[in-house]
Amino acid sequence: MYSFAHTFVKADIIALMATKSSFTMERFFQALGDRTRLRLLNLMGGQELCVCYLVEVLQQPQPKISRHLAYLRRAELVAARREGKWMHYRIVTPPSPGAAQILEQTLASLKTDKAMQKDRALLAKACCAPAKFAALEGAPLPVHIETPSLR
Repeated sequence: MYSFAHTFVKADIIALMATKSSFTMERFFQALGDRTRLRLLNLMGGQELCVCYLVEVLQQPQPKISRHLAYLRRAELVAARREGKWMHYRIVTPPSPGAAQILEQTLASLKTDKAMQKDRALLAKACCAPAKFAALEGAPLPVHIETPSLR
């Protein structure tokens, strides 16, 4: 049985195959070379998040978060979808097997970083009690996406 998340992942793969890939290792490493982008990847982890949660947890202006998310999209590290006025982002496996392995190890490393753990704790509070965050009122809750290992 396939969930919506599985269908969405398959649709992304088909869309990537239909377009010429713009993936480069240089862009991949540049995307990982910024603390804000690492924080965004850390928060997304294995779930899809509305941009409003990212803005609220990181306490950064929405244009700055959107600019970093656009950078991650160009590097082919995240995918986005629109649901009404809400934009949802999730991590995708890079087309390069080596980059996929590096991303997997990077995400695992972020889990042990104290500052990244603090961000995830703030997200957990936002997800469990969105009424605490006025800017999130009415936002859809994060969706956990079942995806195969990045390997």
